[in-house]
Amino acid sequence: MTVQPPIPFPASTRLQEQVSFDRQELSAILALYGRMVAMGEWRDYGISCLREAAVFSIFRRTAENPLYRIEKRPKLRGRQGIYAVIGMEGQVLRRGHDLPAVLRVLEKKQIRSID
Repeated sequence: MTVQPPIPFPASTRLQEQVSFDRQELSAILALYGRMVAMGEWRDYGISCLREAAVFSIFRRTAENPLYRIEKRPKLRGRQGIYAVIGMEGQVLRRGHDLPAVLRVLEKKQIRSID
């Protein structure tokens, strides 16, 4: 009995690799998310791992559009930065190479005056 090696799939039929957040990135994002949930500001999140980007979407209520999107786009590594925080209207609030520095734009949103 002879065993034949498996036939490799052509490149066009292989699954495309997806971009995802690693453990350290998710820890930083979820630490901020946890603080904001405790304050009652955010209620839900969603994670999308796509071919071009990984997206962490933050919602005030489940049925709404996201308040913020935290995106990781490896193709922008050499340009504006791999990470971006994008607002509800699509405006880029901050972009950079260091995730904790990029997330600080959302931490500043926590500070409010008490009347």
